[in-house]
Amino acid sequence: MLTEQCPLCFSVLETREVAPCDDCGADPTELDHFRLDEHTYQRLEVLAGLELDLCNFCMVDFGSYDPTYFGLAPGTRIGFERMRLVRDISAPAIGKDKYCPDCRRRLAFLKFVAAARDLHSQ
Repeated sequence: MLTEQCPLCFSVLETREVAPCDDCGADPTELDHFRLDEHTYQRLEVLAGLELDLCNFCMVDFGSYDPTYFGLAPGTRIGFERMRLVRDISAPAIGKDKYCPDCRRRLAFLKFVAAARDLHSQ
């Protein structure tokens, strides 16, 4: 079954071309960065049991998120130094994903946020 609504705000999703990063990949500028080979990509366990594909920029910048966005307690540290490398993405490619125009995120990232909130609300 195709997901047609955002798992966070329930807005209707649209389909768009995306770069390999689950965080920034829906940004059209990131498609340009991908074509210019400006980033490397890794699969990382970002929070216990939850993984994302991240570019080298988003991996380092991830700690700037407010941890409460992911259902964590205020002040919880979530930076790249707490991530576990699962694997390098050796053949990254442009793909397609659903995108929420209100949250301004691709579905892969929105599912991660929803899973993190669910995990940390228990």
